[in-house]
Amino acid sequence: MKRQKGFGTQAPKYRPVAVVDIGSNSVRLVVYDGLRRAPTPVFNEKILCGLGKGVALTGRLSEEGVARALAALRRFRALAGQIGVKEVFAVATAAAREAKNGEEFIDRAEAALGVHINVLSGKEEARYAALGLLAGITDADGVAGDLGGGSLELIDIEKGKIREGVTLPIGPLRLIDMSGGSISGARRLVDEYLDSTAVVERLKGRNFYAVGGTWRNLARLHMAQTHYPLHVLHYYTISREQARSVADLVSGLSASSLKDIKAVSRSRSDTLPFGALVLERLLSRAKAKTVIISVLGVREGLLYSKLPKRKAELDPLLAGCWDFCRRYARSPEHELELCDWTEGLFQAGGLSEDAEQRRLRLAACLLADIGWRAHPDYRAERSLGMISQAAFTGIDHPGRIFLGLTVYYRYEGPIDDEQGPSSRLARLVDDDALQRAQILSSAFRLAYSLSAAMPRLLPKIGLALEANKTLVLTIPRKLQDLMGERVEKRTVALASLMGRTARISIE
Repeated sequence: MKRQKGFGTQAPKYRPVAVVDIGSNSVRLVVYDGLRRAPTPVFNEKILCGLGKGVALTGRLSEEGVARALAALRRFRALAGQIGVKEVFAVATAAAREAKNGEEFIDRAEAALGVHINVLSGKEEARYAALGLLAGITDADGVAGDLGGGSLELIDIEKGKIREGVTLPIGPLRLIDMSGGSISGARRLVDEYLDSTAVVERLKGRNFYAVGGTWRNLARLHMAQTHYPLHVLHYYTISREQARSVADLVSGLSASSLKDIKAVSRSRSDTLPFGALVLERLLSRAKAKTVIISVLGVREGLLYSKLPKRKAELDPLLAGCWDFCRRYARSPEHELELCDWTEGLFQAGGLSEDAEQRRLRLAACLLADIGWRAHPDYRAERSLGMISQAAFTGIDHPGRIFLGLTVYYRYEGPIDDEQGPSSRLARLVDDDALQRAQILSSAFRLAYSLSAAMPRLLPKIGLALEANKTLVLTIPRKLQDLMGERVEKRTVALASLMGRTARISIE
């Protein structure tokens, strides 16, 4: 695998950047480890200020909300300084742009935060939400819906390209105001706006990408109901009927009953039924195929827009795995060599591999050595946890589990682990993915037996599949002392998994 331009082997430098998002319901600070293709949040705090509460009725931001927001922004300024943030990007959305006293609030907010605050138009908010989605799901095809306290942005995305977008004033806080807190009244309002929106028609038979904290809470509830074993929200996929069923259930619950549900954030119990109502009515009309959760939205879209073209075009999964590799592997250079070395299994006459499978193989190679510092008895389990729960983007849940299992088997061997920590996750991938994970992990075990995780050796050793169903390991004569029982056993084991016979050639 060629190292992508700008990718050094040293651990990535810590250059934190921050985004402050002043929404209709919450004011949030997120600090990321750098302005990079796959940034990792290192600090995340939100305060539910309810700035937009009452705006639909009075036209003004609530005084209590303003006071709480200003206090939060002063705290965020101090925190950013403590963390060492050099650059803060701040945006405000629906409530601030629509309220009569919005400009006055922004002046006070800029004084409290110490930086300029960009008040986004509806179109800008929709664009950043779409960019955030595409930063983490590069091939998105469908309609993205970003639900905030005051508005819903719907953006048509076709094969990774941003198309039509619209902003609708049906955020939960606004619905509560406009309906007097009545779910039936809110339903009539939501239906009226959705019926007049052409983007909804473009969702039929396609994916709906749900963005925003309200809908993430619905996903958490569905995970709890189904005992889903991987508590990672990004790319969590639900069928249309399942999502609609959960949304319909929650829209009929009271705030007090929601507070007793562990999977639901207590701070969102007042607004969650109205947010669930929006999703239920949308899915009823749009006939979407599936609902896919994106944890990336306006904040990540804003950062993504700041990247130079060269970085923006990088694969987010491989960029994230490369950062992991540089932080945790003994030799990042060795992992790049491992990418090339395993290519021998998939060349002409070898195993089949499509573009996505190849991408996952390269990612697995970059992650293959991240557990080495753990106690030997816990390396497998630790690696599985780190990978399956990492803040990776650009990967769905089956792909994430494939990576975790591949490195897990690298330490445990290709075993049938019906009771171990990998068993529940393994049920979420198909048999082909499990077989590939075991084959690739077996190749890893052989590689590390030969190289001891150090670079500049694997390129000298050949690994190839011949047309006569033979796996051939070729070792130069000057390196023949590397041969031993372990190398022979692991070569035979790899060949057996692929239905081949093994041959070791000393040349």
